[in-house]
Amino acid sequence: MPDYSSYGLNQPFSRFLTMLMLGTCFTMATSVAARGQEETAEAKHTDAGHTNALAGESSPYLLAHAHNPVDWYPWSDASLAKAKAEGKPIFLSVGYSSCHWCHVMENESFLDEEIAKFLNENFICIKVDREERPDVDEIYMESLQVLNRMMRNGKGGGWPLSMFLTPDTKPFFGGTYFPARDGDRRGSPGFLGLIKKLDEAWKNQKEAIEKNADAITEVTRAQLEGKSDNLPTAIQSRWAKETLDALAQTYDHEFGGFGYSPAAPNRPKFPEGSNFLFLLHMAKQPELEISDQAKKMLVESLQRIHTGGIYDHLGGGFHRYSVDRFWKIPHFEKMLYDNAQLVSIYAQAWELTQDPTFKLAVDGTLKFVKREMTTEAGGFYSALDADSQGEEGKFYRWEKKEIEEALSDDQFALFAKVYSIDQAPNFEGEYYAPQPSSPMGSIAEQMNLSVDQLEAELAPIRKKLFDVRARRVRPLMDSKILTEWNGMMIRAFADAGRIFKNDSYIQSAVKAADFSLDKLRRDDGRLWRTYTNNEAKLNAYLTDYAQLIDGLIALHRATGEKRWIQTAEQLQLKQNELFYDEANGGYFYTASDHQNLLVRTKRAIDNAVPSGTSVSAGNLLYLGQTLENPQYVELAKKTVLSAGNLLDAIPLAAPRLTVVADRLKKME
Repeated sequence: MPDYSSYGLNQPFSRFLTMLMLGTCFTMATSVAARGQEETAEAKHTDAGHTNALAGESSPYLLAHAHNPVDWYPWSDASLAKAKAEGKPIFLSVGYSSCHWCHVMENESFLDEEIAKFLNENFICIKVDREERPDVDEIYMESLQVLNRMMRNGKGGGWPLSMFLTPDTKPFFGGTYFPARDGDRRGSPGFLGLIKKLDEAWKNQKEAIEKNADAITEVTRAQLEGKSDNLPTAIQSRWAKETLDALAQTYDHEFGGFGYSPAAPNRPKFPEGSNFLFLLHMAKQPELEISDQAKKMLVESLQRIHTGGIYDHLGGGFHRYSVDRFWKIPHFEKMLYDNAQLVSIYAQAWELTQDPTFKLAVDGTLKFVKREMTTEAGGFYSALDADSQGEEGKFYRWEKKEIEEALSDDQFALFAKVYSIDQAPNFEGEYYAPQPSSPMGSIAEQMNLSVDQLEAELAPIRKKLFDVRARRVRPLMDSKILTEWNGMMIRAFADAGRIFKNDSYIQSAVKAADFSLDKLRRDDGRLWRTYTNNEAKLNAYLTDYAQLIDGLIALHRATGEKRWIQTAEQLQLKQNELFYDEANGGYFYTASDHQNLLVRTKRAIDNAVPSGTSVSAGNLLYLGQTLENPQYVELAKKTVLSAGNLLDAIPLAAPRLTVVADRLKKME
């Protein structure tokens, strides 16, 4: 960890930044706690009569801002050249379509005529969809974290990401959500006052701002480049044991999952796919003393997640995360990448345990994906919003009387008993997010039924309620198709088809793979990042190649057809050509001919989705073993070792990469 004090922020300007930052950044936990607060800004909001440069974009998120009075530009060479030519700082706003607080900030600030007028006169305003441009998002999210550590303010990150850059794209100030005006939300300065102070500082303290921007940029580059002169030369067997020990230390023994702390009991809880894949790997090795420990953490967590409200018990599929440690109340957005990872995990966990509720989770989720997230051509949409009619979760919540009116007395009695409707409301004091009172296997046993028998009784009841819910105003769909996330869902269908011997699942994976190779692959073998409204665009990133290759490998495992592994190898060779780091091994996030940004990143941390490094290492190992090509196995080893310093220091930061490392170690 760098000594941030050694980077010499300009002291007078640092004091100015400290004053600005008091209360500015909403961490994710703060945002959750603040949900449902009334909007208090009194300015007139409108998008009538306005059209900005986003009108020519394809991203649903960007198009949603195309008629803001803010004169938004997309991130492009032309937009950046405009900032340089006019000598104006850049206001960079990064978000995504299903982000609740992104919608709030748009409604409060970006539709506000007074705020828009000031932004347009004094800043070049650039709006970015983080899912289309994860390269831009990663750089400036990291720069916010660097700034916060330099200021020692204890704040974190999140979306919307609100960054202020010099005309040459160096960050000098930032935060996440800001209310429109001082006093709108307790503890947070207003956005209008903030931009006025930053404009004044730019005009009167430009040299100090540029010095601070240089310091923030220097540390950000150091954090993201992944350079090292002393990488390990051998894989260590201790990495797997240390990863398991670290998971055990943060494991919630009462409710499953990771990250619970008595000091922060309201911290949100996420279904962390890479952690579960690691536990699966360890649990499948009964010869190890720690296998039972891994299996226990895995099974208990998956049971709790499926039992909680984070799983949609009427429509199938998983919401993004739980706002509590109990998995009860979700943040209601549904992301393709969460559902893809969890399908593969639950399918493999069923293979390990034969727990019938794990199969219910797989079948319910894939039914949801086929019904609501799949195009006629076979590709997969990105996300469903959390909000409908301006309220988070309105589509999914229930009043008891609504359920009573939809069902017969006997049906209501059974549904209320199983899904906790006979208890006090569990959402916002008056609504229900239906969820079983305990795992379905336990409920079935108490009723002297099998799980299949209980499901047979519940299915028509849930169908009635689902049909009632379907008539409500639906959350918005983010209809862009991302190569990376499609690859993940191809793997999900292929894994489920292979494990449950379900040909319809395999055919869904085949159709999606054919779509991806037809619409998202160029004639020269390169991939596109995104496809929307019959248009593919943006050069693909490392994760796009890695995840699509992973999906094709899963199809090869499911079908045995040579074409899938042959195509996977072709894409792997193209990935090596464009992304491989000849000096240190491993892969950069962007291709060698990508747009020049502040830094060419190279990181191996597994976050909500696994890193391109982790997935690539696994792909190379499979290709090497299946094609009997030792060069691929050696490349897999070099890819692991390129992140060796991270694995030495914090192996839990890359649990999926640790799995590959453990497999390679056992081959020695």
